[in-house]
Amino acid sequence: MADHQHQDHHHDDGPVRKGNFLITGLTSGHGVFHWFIQSFFVLLPEVEQTFSLTKVQVGSIATTRELVSGIVTLPGGILADHFKKHWGLILALCMGLFGVGWFVVASAGSNDNLFFLVLVGTAIVASAASMWHLPAMASLSHHFAHRKGTALSFHGIGGNIGDAVSPIVTGFLLGYLTWQGILSIYAAAPILIAFLVYWAFKNIGNTASEKDEIGDVNNAETRFQQTIGILKNPKVLLITLAGGIRGMAFIGFITFLPSYLTDLDYSELERGLHFGLLVAVGIIATPFMGYISDKIGRKPVLVPGMLFLAVVILLMVWFGDGLSLILLLALLGTFFYSANPSSLLLH
Repeated sequence: MADHQHQDHHHDDGPVRKGNFLITGLTSGHGVFHWFIQSFFVLLPEVEQTFSLTKVQVGSIATTRELVSGIVTLPGGILADHFKKHWGLILALCMGLFGVGWFVVASAGSNDNLFFLVLVGTAIVASAASMWHLPAMASLSHHFAHRKGTALSFHGIGGNIGDAVSPIVTGFLLGYLTWQGILSIYAAAPILIAFLVYWAFKNIGNTASEKDEIGDVNNAETRFQQTIGILKNPKVLLITLAGGIRGMAFIGFITFLPSYLTDLDYSELERGLHFGLLVAVGIIATPFMGYISDKIGRKPVLVPGMLFLAVVILLMVWFGDGLSLILLLALLGTFFYSANPSSLLLH
């Protein structure tokens, strides 16, 4: 009986399968989102050239993405809780909307160089990507209640694979296609995949019986009060502040890294290879760090990891070219992505 209490929650409703199916499916979907988002970073120098953008305007693309993601996250989380039984539909709509957003971005270069369409498309992409993570991660946390760090880390593998492979593929394609052509091809995939997502996960929200639920949150007023209570928690505010500071450095770095590599006269493929190297290390590091955080706690993993990132990035000021750059990017990848599951689960 004691062992039964520590089993992870799995259900055989419809196409939803135990363990491997759930992790594999959500991990693959996560990889799709990261593939296209990471590809766009590699394409940024071409976008910058097409529209003759200033560095501030290049930064505005990243700002739009992060701002929309932040705005969507809190109300999106409340809605995801409220429409738990419709998680499958939400996931499918997010995947389809993701593709639509990239079509909008691609069309900007074909319509009198309308840069604002890039920002509009970026906003659509950001809202879809942000919303996808909410039911996906909540479902994994429930189904693997006693292995959350490990499960979320494997979910992160999908993102890491997309992050690592897409820059190389995109850099190669840039030798033959325009950035608009690449995005047009990429954008079609999520729209088609959306139908598969709905079929696979239409019952994913049926995650627990009433006996499994902790408290009744069906009432909107109760849910709102719980949200206010969370926001008043000093620990949550500190985690949010730490995550915000880390996020500023993270986004600033990956947004302008392609431009930096272009300034070093690297080819499109070399740019993609260097960018892919940054996260390739994370494919191995992410599940390992998640496992370690389950064993020794979140803080012992997160705090040294963030200090390590600061030192490595600082070293790039003096050793930012050639073999030293390759080594530093590899070291940076160790914690650049793998700290995320631990920070989300810090308690």
